[in-house]
Amino acid sequence: MSHTETKEAAYKPTSPNSKLDFQSVWEYAPAPQDADFAEVKEQYDLFIGGKFVEPSKGRYFKSTNPATEEEITEFAEATQKDVDKAVKAARKAYEGEWSSMSGKERGKYLYRIARMLQERAREFAVLESMDGGKPIRESRDVDIPLVAAYFFYYAGWADKLEYAFPGKKPEPYGVCGQIIPWNFPLLMLAWKIAPALATGNTVVLKPAETTSLTALKFAELVKDCGLPDGVINIVTGAGQTGSEIVNHKDIDKVAFTGSTNVGKIIQKSLAGTDKKYTLELGGKGALVIFEDAPIDQAVEGIINAIYFNQGHVCCAGSRLLVQEGVADKVIQKLKDRLETMIVGDPLDKNTDIGAINSKEQFETVNKYLEMGVDEGADIYQAKCDIPENGYFIRPTLFTNVSQSNRVVQEEIFGPVLTVQTFRTADEGIEKANNTPYGLANGVWTDKGSKIFKMGSKMRSGVVWANTYNKFDPTSPFGGYKESGVGREGGMHGLAAYIKN
Repeated sequence: MSHTETKEAAYKPTSPNSKLDFQSVWEYAPAPQDADFAEVKEQYDLFIGGKFVEPSKGRYFKSTNPATEEEITEFAEATQKDVDKAVKAARKAYEGEWSSMSGKERGKYLYRIARMLQERAREFAVLESMDGGKPIRESRDVDIPLVAAYFFYYAGWADKLEYAFPGKKPEPYGVCGQIIPWNFPLLMLAWKIAPALATGNTVVLKPAETTSLTALKFAELVKDCGLPDGVINIVTGAGQTGSEIVNHKDIDKVAFTGSTNVGKIIQKSLAGTDKKYTLELGGKGALVIFEDAPIDQAVEGIINAIYFNQGHVCCAGSRLLVQEGVADKVIQKLKDRLETMIVGDPLDKNTDIGAINSKEQFETVNKYLEMGVDEGADIYQAKCDIPENGYFIRPTLFTNVSQSNRVVQEEIFGPVLTVQTFRTADEGIEKANNTPYGLANGVWTDKGSKIFKMGSKMRSGVVWANTYNKFDPTSPFGGYKESGVGREGGMHGLAAYIKN
Protein backbone atom coordinates (compact mmCIF):
# COMPACT_ATOMS: atom_id res chain seq x y z
CA MET A 1 0.00 0.00 0.00
CA SER A 2 1.25 3.47 -0.84
CA HIS A 3 1.38 5.63 2.25
CA THR A 4 2.71 8.70 0.48
CA GLU A 5 -0.75 9.89 -0.49
CA THR A 6 -1.19 13.61 0.10
CA LYS A 7 -3.52 14.26 3.01
CA GLU A 8 -5.82 17.21 3.27
CA ALA A 9 -4.39 19.41 5.98
CA ALA A 10 -5.08 22.74 7.60
CA TYR A 11 -2.26 24.67 9.24
CA LYS A 12 -2.93 25.55 12.83
CA PRO A 13 -0.56 28.32 14.00
CA THR A 14 1.13 27.98 17.35
CA SER A 15 2.69 30.47 19.74
CA PRO A 16 6.41 31.21 19.29
CA ASN A 17 7.21 29.45 22.54
CA SER A 18 5.26 26.30 21.78
CA LYS A 19 7.00 23.07 20.89
CA LEU A 20 6.54 22.26 17.22
CA ASP A 21 5.32 18.72 16.88
CA PHE A 22 2.82 16.91 14.70
CA GLN A 23 -0.10 17.16 17.07
CA SER A 24 0.27 20.89 17.75
CA VAL A 25 1.14 22.10 14.25
CA TRP A 26 -0.99 20.02 11.91
CA GLU A 27 -4.60 19.11 12.14
CA TYR A 28 -6.01 17.28 9.13
CA ALA A 29 -9.34 18.31 7.73
CA PRO A 30 -11.75 15.38 7.21
CA ALA A 31 -11.45 13.70 3.82
CA PRO A 32 -14.36 11.24 3.81
CA GLN A 33 -14.88 8.77 1.01
CA ASP A 34 -18.35 9.07 -0.51
CA ALA A 35 -20.28 5.92 0.33
CA ASP A 36 -23.76 6.81 -0.90
CA PHE A 37 -23.29 5.00 -4.21
CA ALA A 38 -22.55 1.66 -2.48
CA GLU A 39 -25.90 -0.10 -2.21
CA VAL A 40 -26.49 -2.30 0.82
CA LYS A 41 -29.70 -4.29 1.15
CA GLU A 42 -31.48 -4.64 4.46
CA GLN A 43 -31.13 -8.42 4.28
CA TYR A 44 -29.09 -10.95 2.32
CA ASP A 45 -30.08 -14.53 1.58
CA LEU A 46 -27.89 -17.50 0.69
CA PHE A 47 -26.49 -17.80 -2.84
CA ILE A 48 -27.15 -21.34 -4.01
CA GLY A 49 -27.47 -22.70 -7.53
CA GLY A 50 -27.21 -19.25 -9.11
CA LYS A 51 -30.08 -17.80 -7.04
CA PHE A 52 -30.52 -16.05 -3.73
CA VAL A 53 -32.61 -18.32 -1.50
CA GLU A 54 -33.96 -17.96 2.01
CA PRO A 55 -32.39 -20.08 4.77
CA SER A 56 -34.32 -23.25 5.58
CA LYS A 57 -34.93 -22.22 9.20
CA GLY A 58 -35.51 -18.55 8.42
CA ARG A 59 -32.77 -17.36 10.77
CA TYR A 60 -30.67 -14.25 10.18
CA PHE A 61 -27.85 -12.57 12.09
CA LYS A 62 -26.82 -8.92 12.22
CA SER A 63 -23.72 -7.37 10.71
CA THR A 64 -22.25 -4.38 12.54
CA ASN A 65 -20.00 -1.57 11.36
CA PRO A 66 -17.06 -1.80 13.82
CA ALA A 67 -16.28 1.90 13.46
CA THR A 68 -19.74 3.06 14.52
CA GLU A 69 -21.28 -0.02 16.22
CA GLU A 70 -24.31 0.52 13.97
CA GLU A 71 -26.10 -2.30 12.18
CA ILE A 72 -25.30 -2.52 8.47
CA THR A 73 -27.50 -5.41 7.33
CA GLU A 74 -28.54 -8.97 8.12
CA PHE A 75 -27.22 -12.24 6.71
CA ALA A 76 -28.91 -15.60 6.46
CA GLU A 77 -27.74 -18.33 8.83
CA ALA A 78 -27.11 -21.52 6.86
CA THR A 79 -27.82 -24.82 8.60
CA GLN A 80 -27.03 -28.41 7.62
CA LYS A 81 -29.95 -28.51 5.19
CA ASP A 82 -28.78 -25.34 3.44
CA VAL A 83 -25.18 -26.56 3.17
CA ASP A 84 -26.41 -29.84 1.73
CA LYS A 85 -28.44 -27.94 -0.84
CA ALA A 86 -25.39 -25.87 -1.79
CA VAL A 87 -23.16 -28.94 -2.13
CA LYS A 88 -25.75 -30.64 -4.33
CA ALA A 89 -25.93 -27.55 -6.53
CA ALA A 90 -22.15 -27.52 -6.83
CA ARG A 91 -22.09 -31.25 -7.66
CA LYS A 92 -24.76 -30.81 -10.32
CA ALA A 93 -22.80 -27.97 -11.92
CA TYR A 94 -19.55 -29.93 -11.79
CA GLU A 95 -21.00 -33.04 -13.40
CA GLY A 96 -22.93 -30.98 -15.92
CA GLU A 97 -21.77 -28.01 -17.94
CA TRP A 98 -18.66 -27.05 -15.96
CA SER A 99 -16.67 -30.30 -16.17
CA SER A 100 -17.20 -30.56 -19.91
CA MET A 101 -16.27 -26.93 -20.56
CA SER A 102 -12.87 -26.24 -22.10
CA GLY A 103 -10.21 -24.39 -20.15
CA LYS A 104 -10.42 -21.57 -22.65
CA GLU A 105 -14.11 -21.04 -21.89
CA ARG A 106 -13.56 -21.26 -18.13
CA GLY A 107 -10.85 -18.64 -18.48
CA LYS A 108 -13.30 -16.30 -20.20
CA TYR A 109 -15.55 -16.36 -17.16
CA LEU A 110 -12.62 -15.62 -14.85
CA TYR A 111 -11.54 -12.73 -17.07
CA ARG A 112 -15.09 -11.41 -17.00
CA ILE A 113 -15.20 -11.56 -13.21
CA ALA A 114 -11.87 -9.72 -13.01
CA ARG A 115 -13.03 -6.96 -15.33
CA MET A 116 -16.31 -6.53 -13.48
CA LEU A 117 -14.40 -6.30 -10.20
CA GLN A 118 -12.31 -3.51 -11.66
CA GLU A 119 -15.41 -1.69 -12.86
CA ARG A 120 -16.99 -1.89 -9.40
CA ALA A 121 -13.74 -1.40 -7.47
CA ARG A 122 -14.84 1.74 -5.61
CA GLU A 123 -18.02 0.06 -4.41
CA PHE A 124 -16.22 -3.04 -3.15
CA ALA A 125 -13.53 -0.94 -1.44
CA VAL A 126 -16.11 1.12 0.45
CA LEU A 127 -18.06 -1.95 1.55
CA GLU A 128 -14.88 -3.73 2.65
CA SER A 129 -13.99 -0.79 4.89
CA MET A 130 -17.52 -0.41 6.26
CA ASP A 131 -17.84 -4.09 7.10
CA GLY A 132 -14.31 -4.85 8.25
CA GLY A 133 -13.00 -1.60 9.70
CA LYS A 134 -9.84 -1.31 7.59
CA PRO A 135 -8.80 2.11 6.22
CA ILE A 136 -10.19 2.96 2.80
CA ARG A 137 -6.65 3.54 1.52
CA GLU A 138 -5.86 -0.13 2.14
CA SER A 139 -9.12 -1.42 0.68
CA ARG A 140 -8.91 0.89 -2.33
CA ASP A 141 -5.19 0.70 -3.13
CA VAL A 142 -4.29 -2.85 -2.05
CA ASP A 143 -7.14 -5.27 -1.47
CA ILE A 144 -9.46 -4.74 -4.42
CA PRO A 145 -6.72 -4.32 -7.06
CA LEU A 146 -5.15 -7.56 -5.82
CA VAL A 147 -8.51 -9.35 -5.97
CA ALA A 148 -8.84 -8.49 -9.66
CA ALA A 149 -5.18 -9.38 -10.26
CA TYR A 150 -5.64 -12.90 -8.85
CA PHE A 151 -8.65 -13.54 -11.07
CA PHE A 152 -6.73 -12.24 -14.10
CA TYR A 153 -3.75 -14.42 -13.24
CA TYR A 154 -5.69 -17.66 -12.87
CA ALA A 155 -7.82 -16.86 -15.90
CA GLY A 156 -4.59 -17.02 -17.88
CA TRP A 157 -3.78 -20.49 -16.56
CA ALA A 158 -7.20 -22.04 -17.19
CA ASP A 159 -6.31 -23.29 -20.70
CA LYS A 160 -2.61 -23.98 -19.96
CA LEU A 161 -2.79 -26.51 -17.13
CA GLU A 162 -0.88 -29.17 -19.07
CA TYR A 163 1.99 -26.68 -19.42
CA ALA A 164 1.88 -25.97 -15.70
CA PHE A 165 2.13 -29.68 -14.90
CA PRO A 166 4.11 -31.35 -17.72
CA GLY A 167 3.76 -35.09 -17.95
CA LYS A 168 0.43 -35.03 -16.11
CA LYS A 169 -3.17 -34.85 -17.15
CA PRO A 170 -4.53 -32.38 -14.59
CA GLU A 171 -7.95 -33.34 -13.24
CA PRO A 172 -10.04 -31.34 -10.75
CA TYR A 173 -11.15 -32.76 -7.42
CA GLY A 174 -14.81 -31.87 -7.92
CA VAL A 175 -16.62 -29.92 -5.20
CA CYS A 176 -14.47 -27.75 -2.92
CA GLY A 177 -15.56 -26.46 0.46
CA GLN A 178 -13.87 -23.15 1.28
CA ILE A 179 -13.88 -21.16 4.52
CA ILE A 180 -12.31 -17.70 4.73
CA PRO A 181 -11.49 -15.26 7.58
CA TRP A 182 -12.45 -11.68 8.36
CA ASN A 183 -9.14 -9.89 7.86
CA PHE A 184 -9.09 -9.90 4.02
CA PRO A 185 -12.64 -10.95 3.10
CA LEU A 186 -12.62 -10.43 -0.66
CA LEU A 187 -8.92 -11.15 -1.21
CA MET A 188 -9.16 -14.48 0.61
CA LEU A 189 -12.21 -15.26 -1.51
CA ALA A 190 -10.13 -14.63 -4.64
CA TRP A 191 -7.27 -16.79 -3.34
CA LYS A 192 -9.73 -19.67 -2.95
CA ILE A 193 -12.22 -19.33 -5.79
CA ALA A 194 -9.97 -18.26 -8.69
CA PRO A 195 -7.63 -21.29 -8.76
CA ALA A 196 -10.50 -23.68 -7.98
CA LEU A 197 -12.48 -22.49 -11.00
CA ALA A 198 -9.42 -22.30 -13.26
CA THR A 199 -8.75 -26.01 -12.63
CA GLY A 200 -12.37 -27.02 -13.24
CA ASN A 201 -13.74 -27.38 -9.70
CA THR A 202 -16.96 -25.96 -8.29
CA VAL A 203 -17.14 -24.37 -4.84
CA VAL A 204 -19.20 -23.86 -1.72
CA LEU A 205 -17.71 -20.93 0.19
CA LYS A 206 -18.44 -19.58 3.66
CA PRO A 207 -17.19 -16.08 4.53
CA ALA A 208 -16.54 -15.01 8.12
CA GLU A 209 -19.75 -14.14 9.95
CA THR A 210 -18.48 -10.63 10.79
CA THR A 211 -17.46 -9.77 7.20
CA SER A 212 -19.88 -11.43 4.79
CA LEU A 213 -20.97 -8.30 2.92
CA THR A 214 -18.48 -8.26 0.04
CA ALA A 215 -18.87 -12.01 -0.48
CA LEU A 216 -22.61 -11.54 -1.05
CA LYS A 217 -21.94 -8.54 -3.30
CA PHE A 218 -19.53 -10.79 -5.18
CA ALA A 219 -22.38 -13.30 -5.55
CA GLU A 220 -24.41 -10.54 -7.23
CA LEU A 221 -21.48 -9.96 -9.58
CA VAL A 222 -21.26 -13.70 -10.35
CA LYS A 223 -24.95 -13.71 -11.18
CA ASP A 224 -24.51 -10.72 -13.49
CA CYS A 225 -21.53 -12.22 -15.32
CA GLY A 226 -23.52 -15.27 -16.46
CA LEU A 227 -21.46 -17.94 -14.73
CA PRO A 228 -23.29 -21.29 -14.94
CA ASP A 229 -25.61 -21.89 -11.98
CA GLY A 230 -24.05 -23.77 -9.09
CA VAL A 231 -20.39 -23.24 -9.99
CA ILE A 232 -20.07 -20.78 -7.09
CA ASN A 233 -22.27 -21.09 -4.01
CA ILE A 234 -21.95 -18.82 -0.98
CA VAL A 235 -23.47 -19.69 2.38
CA THR A 236 -23.21 -17.48 5.45
CA GLY A 237 -23.12 -18.40 9.10
CA ALA A 238 -20.86 -18.98 12.09
CA GLY A 239 -18.59 -21.86 13.05
CA GLN A 240 -21.30 -24.52 12.86
CA THR A 241 -21.93 -23.67 9.20
CA GLY A 242 -18.24 -24.11 8.47
CA SER A 243 -18.26 -27.44 10.29
CA GLU A 244 -21.15 -28.65 8.12
CA ILE A 245 -19.09 -27.84 5.01
CA VAL A 246 -15.96 -29.59 6.28
CA ASN A 247 -17.82 -32.72 7.32
CA HIS A 248 -20.17 -33.01 4.35
CA LYS A 249 -19.70 -36.41 2.71
CA ASP A 250 -19.79 -35.02 -0.83
CA ILE A 251 -17.04 -32.40 -0.39
CA ASP A 252 -13.85 -33.48 -2.17
CA LYS A 253 -11.44 -30.76 -1.02
CA VAL A 254 -11.38 -28.38 1.94
CA ALA A 255 -9.54 -25.04 1.92
CA PHE A 256 -9.46 -23.08 5.16
CA THR A 257 -7.84 -19.84 6.27
CA GLY A 258 -8.18 -18.97 9.93
CA SER A 259 -6.89 -19.72 13.40
CA THR A 260 -4.49 -22.54 14.20
CA ASN A 261 -6.89 -24.00 16.79
CA VAL A 262 -9.70 -24.35 14.23
CA GLY A 263 -7.21 -25.70 11.70
CA LYS A 264 -6.28 -28.49 14.11
CA ILE A 265 -9.95 -29.34 14.58
CA ILE A 266 -10.38 -29.57 10.80
CA GLN A 267 -7.34 -31.84 10.50
CA LYS A 268 -8.76 -34.18 13.12
CA SER A 269 -12.19 -34.26 11.49
CA LEU A 270 -10.68 -35.09 8.08
CA ALA A 271 -8.35 -37.80 9.39
CA GLY A 272 -9.29 -41.16 7.92
CA THR A 273 -11.20 -39.65 5.00
CA ASP A 274 -10.03 -39.27 1.41
CA LYS A 275 -10.64 -35.51 1.41
CA LYS A 276 -7.73 -33.28 0.48
CA TYR A 277 -7.12 -30.04 2.33
CA THR A 278 -5.03 -26.89 2.51
CA LEU A 279 -4.80 -24.84 5.70
CA GLU A 280 -3.45 -21.30 6.00
CA LEU A 281 -3.30 -20.61 9.72
CA GLY A 282 -1.84 -18.23 12.28
CA GLY A 283 1.45 -16.37 12.38
CA LYS A 284 3.73 -14.35 14.60
CA GLY A 285 6.07 -12.69 12.13
CA ALA A 286 9.48 -11.38 13.16
CA LEU A 287 10.96 -8.12 11.83
CA VAL A 288 14.75 -8.40 12.06
CA ILE A 289 16.67 -5.12 11.82
CA PHE A 290 20.48 -5.11 11.62
CA GLU A 291 22.79 -2.23 12.50
CA ASP A 292 23.63 -1.64 8.84
CA ALA A 293 19.98 -1.35 7.79
CA PRO A 294 18.52 1.88 6.37
CA ILE A 295 16.85 2.83 9.64
CA ASP A 296 14.20 5.22 8.33
CA GLN A 297 13.18 2.71 5.67
CA ALA A 298 13.06 -0.02 8.29
CA VAL A 299 10.82 2.06 10.57
CA GLU A 300 8.38 2.62 7.71
CA GLY A 301 8.53 -1.09 7.01
CA ILE A 302 7.56 -1.79 10.62
CA ILE A 303 4.64 0.62 10.38
CA ASN A 304 3.46 -1.14 7.24
CA ALA A 305 3.98 -4.59 8.72
CA ILE A 306 1.82 -4.16 11.81
CA TYR A 307 0.06 -0.80 12.21
CA PHE A 308 -1.43 0.20 8.87
CA ASN A 309 -3.38 -3.07 8.78
CA GLN A 310 -4.36 -2.89 12.50
CA GLY A 311 -2.36 -6.11 12.95
CA HIS A 312 -5.21 -7.89 11.16
CA VAL A 313 -2.87 -9.75 8.81
CA CYS A 314 -2.03 -13.37 9.63
CA CYS A 315 1.52 -12.65 8.46
CA ALA A 316 1.69 -9.32 10.32
CA GLY A 317 5.14 -8.54 11.66
CA SER A 318 4.24 -8.32 15.33
CA ARG A 319 7.69 -9.07 16.80
CA LEU A 320 10.54 -6.59 16.32
CA LEU A 321 14.06 -7.97 16.74
CA VAL A 322 16.59 -5.15 16.51
CA GLN A 323 20.37 -5.38 16.82
CA GLU A 324 21.59 -3.86 20.09
CA GLY A 325 23.72 -1.12 18.55
CA VAL A 326 20.73 0.64 16.99
CA ALA A 327 17.96 -0.49 19.32
CA ASP A 328 17.52 2.82 21.17
CA LYS A 329 17.56 4.77 17.91
CA VAL A 330 15.00 2.50 16.24
CA ILE A 331 12.68 2.51 19.25
CA GLN A 332 12.76 6.30 19.52
CA LYS A 333 12.11 6.77 15.80
CA LEU A 334 9.28 4.26 16.04
CA LYS A 335 7.69 6.11 18.97
CA ASP A 336 7.99 9.40 17.07
CA ARG A 337 6.36 7.81 14.04
CA LEU A 338 3.48 6.43 16.11
CA GLU A 339 2.68 9.94 17.27
CA THR A 340 1.99 10.97 13.67
CA MET A 341 -0.56 8.21 13.06
CA ILE A 342 -4.27 8.90 12.79
CA VAL A 343 -6.74 6.45 14.29
CA GLY A 344 -10.32 6.93 13.22
CA ASP A 345 -13.05 6.57 10.63
CA PRO A 346 -11.99 3.88 8.11
CA LEU A 347 -13.77 5.80 5.33
CA ASP A 348 -11.66 8.92 5.94
CA LYS A 349 -8.75 8.99 3.48
CA ASN A 350 -6.52 10.49 6.20
CA THR A 351 -6.95 7.50 8.51
CA ASP A 352 -3.92 5.30 9.09
CA ILE A 353 -5.46 2.82 11.55
CA GLY A 354 -9.11 1.89 11.35
CA ALA A 355 -11.35 -0.10 13.66
CA ILE A 356 -10.80 -3.53 15.18
CA ASN A 357 -13.06 -5.91 13.26
CA SER A 358 -15.51 -6.85 16.02
CA LYS A 359 -16.34 -6.34 19.67
CA GLU A 360 -15.07 -9.84 20.45
CA GLN A 361 -11.70 -9.16 18.82
CA PHE A 362 -11.54 -5.73 20.46
CA GLU A 363 -11.92 -7.36 23.86
CA THR A 364 -9.30 -9.98 22.97
CA VAL A 365 -6.72 -7.33 22.05
CA ASN A 366 -7.40 -5.41 25.27
CA LYS A 367 -6.89 -8.60 27.29
CA TYR A 368 -3.48 -8.99 25.68
CA LEU A 369 -2.61 -5.40 26.53
CA GLU A 370 -3.42 -6.09 30.17
CA MET A 371 -1.56 -9.37 29.98
CA GLY A 372 1.58 -7.71 28.64
CA VAL A 373 1.64 -5.22 31.51
CA ASP A 374 0.99 -7.99 34.05
CA GLU A 375 3.93 -9.93 32.61
CA GLY A 376 6.22 -6.98 33.35
CA ALA A 377 6.54 -5.39 29.93
CA ASP A 378 6.74 -1.63 29.44
CA ILE A 379 3.84 -0.36 27.32
CA TYR A 380 3.89 2.67 25.04
CA GLN A 381 0.79 3.89 23.23
CA ALA A 382 0.46 6.82 20.86
CA LYS A 383 -1.31 9.82 22.36
CA CYS A 384 -3.60 10.25 19.36
CA ASP A 385 -7.31 10.83 19.77
CA ILE A 386 -9.68 7.96 19.10
CA PRO A 387 -13.43 8.09 18.40
CA GLU A 388 -15.82 7.66 21.31
CA ASN A 389 -17.85 5.00 19.50
CA GLY A 390 -16.49 1.97 17.71
CA TYR A 391 -13.72 -0.53 18.40
CA PHE A 392 -10.50 1.48 18.22
CA ILE A 393 -7.11 0.82 19.80
CA ARG A 394 -4.12 3.13 19.74
CA PRO A 395 -0.94 1.77 18.14
CA THR A 396 0.92 0.00 20.92
CA LEU A 397 4.56 -0.88 21.59
CA PHE A 398 5.78 -3.36 24.22
CA THR A 399 9.43 -3.14 25.30
CA ASN A 400 11.29 -5.02 28.05
CA VAL A 401 9.72 -8.32 27.01
CA SER A 402 11.19 -11.82 27.21
CA GLN A 403 10.88 -14.71 24.78
CA SER A 404 8.45 -16.51 27.09
CA ASN A 405 5.96 -13.62 27.37
CA ARG A 406 2.58 -14.54 25.92
CA VAL A 407 2.44 -11.27 23.98
CA VAL A 408 5.62 -12.46 22.22
CA GLN A 409 4.48 -16.01 21.59
CA GLU A 410 0.77 -15.71 20.80
CA GLU A 411 -1.07 -14.17 17.88
CA ILE A 412 -2.87 -10.98 18.99
CA PHE A 413 -4.42 -9.68 15.75
CA GLY A 414 -4.25 -6.05 16.79
CA PRO A 415 -1.93 -3.01 16.36
CA VAL A 416 0.51 -4.33 18.96
CA LEU A 417 4.27 -4.75 18.49
CA THR A 418 6.79 -6.32 20.89
CA VAL A 419 10.47 -5.33 20.83
CA GLN A 420 13.48 -7.51 21.65
CA THR A 421 17.17 -7.09 20.92
CA PHE A 422 19.85 -9.43 19.58
CA ARG A 423 23.62 -9.28 19.14
CA THR A 424 24.51 -11.73 16.36
CA ALA A 425 22.72 -13.01 13.28
CA ASP A 426 22.54 -16.48 14.83
CA GLU A 427 20.83 -15.09 17.92
CA GLY A 428 18.38 -13.22 15.69
CA ILE A 429 17.59 -16.41 13.80
CA GLU A 430 17.12 -18.35 17.03
CA LYS A 431 14.68 -15.79 18.43
CA ALA A 432 12.82 -15.44 15.14
CA ASN A 433 12.26 -19.21 14.98
CA ASN A 434 11.31 -19.57 18.63
CA THR A 435 7.51 -19.56 18.21
CA PRO A 436 5.02 -22.26 17.21
CA TYR A 437 4.40 -20.37 13.96
CA GLY A 438 6.27 -20.00 10.68
CA LEU A 439 4.27 -17.91 8.25
CA ALA A 440 6.31 -14.82 7.36
CA ASN A 441 9.32 -12.80 8.52
CA GLY A 442 11.16 -9.70 7.36
CA VAL A 443 14.84 -8.71 7.31
CA TRP A 444 16.33 -5.23 7.01
CA THR A 445 20.04 -5.01 6.18
CA ASP A 446 22.41 -3.44 3.67
CA LYS A 447 24.17 -6.77 3.06
CA GLY A 448 22.84 -9.31 0.58
CA SER A 449 24.78 -12.06 2.31
CA LYS A 450 22.83 -11.47 5.53
CA ILE A 451 19.56 -11.57 3.62
CA PHE A 452 20.41 -14.97 2.14
CA LYS A 453 21.66 -16.33 5.46
CA MET A 454 18.58 -15.18 7.35
CA GLY A 455 16.22 -16.22 4.59
CA SER A 456 17.60 -19.73 4.40
CA LYS A 457 17.56 -20.33 8.15
CA MET A 458 14.34 -18.68 9.30
CA ARG A 459 11.59 -21.28 9.29
CA SER A 460 8.81 -19.38 7.59
CA GLY A 461 7.07 -19.69 4.27
CA VAL A 462 7.87 -16.09 3.28
CA VAL A 463 10.87 -13.90 4.08
CA TRP A 464 10.70 -10.31 2.84
CA ALA A 465 13.92 -8.32 2.47
CA ASN A 466 13.91 -4.56 3.17
CA THR A 467 10.14 -4.51 2.72
CA TYR A 468 7.06 -6.26 4.08
CA ASN A 469 3.55 -7.34 3.11
CA LYS A 470 4.23 -7.44 -0.61
CA PHE A 471 1.92 -9.84 -2.45
CA ASP A 472 1.78 -10.94 -6.06
CA PRO A 473 -0.49 -13.50 -7.77
CA THR A 474 2.53 -15.35 -9.16
CA SER A 475 4.07 -15.98 -5.72
CA PRO A 476 3.08 -18.85 -3.41
CA PHE A 477 2.07 -18.09 0.17
CA GLY A 478 1.89 -20.44 3.14
CA GLY A 479 3.69 -21.48 6.29
CA TYR A 480 5.62 -24.00 8.32
CA LYS A 481 4.86 -25.58 11.68
CA GLU A 482 1.52 -24.40 13.11
CA SER A 483 1.06 -21.86 10.34
CA GLY A 484 -0.54 -24.32 7.98
CA VAL A 485 -0.36 -26.99 5.31
CA GLY A 486 0.02 -26.27 1.60
CA ARG A 487 0.40 -23.10 -0.45
CA GLU A 488 -1.87 -20.57 -2.14
CA GLY A 489 -0.97 -18.30 -5.03
CA GLY A 490 1.14 -18.96 -8.10
CA MET A 491 1.29 -22.39 -9.71
CA HIS A 492 1.31 -23.85 -6.20
CA GLY A 493 -2.21 -22.52 -5.86
CA LEU A 494 -3.22 -24.44 -8.98
CA ALA A 495 -1.61 -27.64 -7.71
CA ALA A 496 -3.78 -27.49 -4.60
CA TYR A 497 -6.90 -28.00 -6.73
CA ILE A 498 -5.87 -30.86 -9.02
CA LYS A 499 -5.51 -34.57 -8.32
CA ASN A 500 -1.93 -35.82 -8.05
